[in-house]
Amino acid sequence: MSGLLTVCKREWSAYFSTPVAYVFVLIFLMMSAALTFYLGNFYDRGQADLQPFFNFHPWLYLFFMPAIAMGLWSQERQLGTIELLLTLPLTQAQVVSGKFLAAWLFAALALVLTFPLWLTVNYLGDPDNGVILTSYLGSWLMAGAFIAVGCCMSALSRNQIVAFILTVLICFVLMLSGFPMVLDMFRAWGSDRVVDFVAGLSFITHFQALSRGVVDLRDVLYFLLLITVWLFATGEVLSIKKAR
Repeated sequence: MSGLLTVCKREWSAYFSTPVAYVFVLIFLMMSAALTFYLGNFYDRGQADLQPFFNFHPWLYLFFMPAIAMGLWSQERQLGTIELLLTLPLTQAQVVSGKFLAAWLFAALALVLTFPLWLTVNYLGDPDNGVILTSYLGSWLMAGAFIAVGCCMSALSRNQIVAFILTVLICFVLMLSGFPMVLDMFRAWGSDRVVDFVAGLSFITHFQALSRGVVDLRDVLYFLLLITVWLFATGEVLSIKKAR
């Protein structure tokens, strides 16, 4: 555990060693507010809730979370520090988990800083704060899934831009898998079980379930399992590259 925390602290400090982290958080907050109040018609809806805010999270994360994760391993390889990192008296699982945790906590920080929107809806009306809290939990879990995919792609490619693009493409496919137009393609030749399986892969399907205020263990386990699978894949990629 101490090794994991050491790597996490190292990576966390690296985020704030340059102005990039501050710029990232600022842009995320500005985009969240703009989408909520303008495209989300926050005031015109006449309801005191944060549904317009959370509706845009999957699409915001499609670009912001890969940007957080793209340098986790690519930058280490570019700087030539990955060999040193992997030869430290730490297990590979600790290094991978520590890097992921730092990125996930950074995403949590950006999410926590949107609290003025929560205060706003409580000032304007009497929202269901339990639903809002559950939506925040679902949003953070979804962010972790995006970052885990990005972590694997970063380990796979030396180039950060390539890692970013690959992450966006994979996450975009996982998002679209729950859309009717995609499911209709599978209904044309597959059974209901196949269609349900494809629908169950969608980030949006599980996030929307949590954003309705219902904490279904299946939705939570989906994101946690997805994170675990992609982090395991990251370790396998690093092992192969290390062996070479």
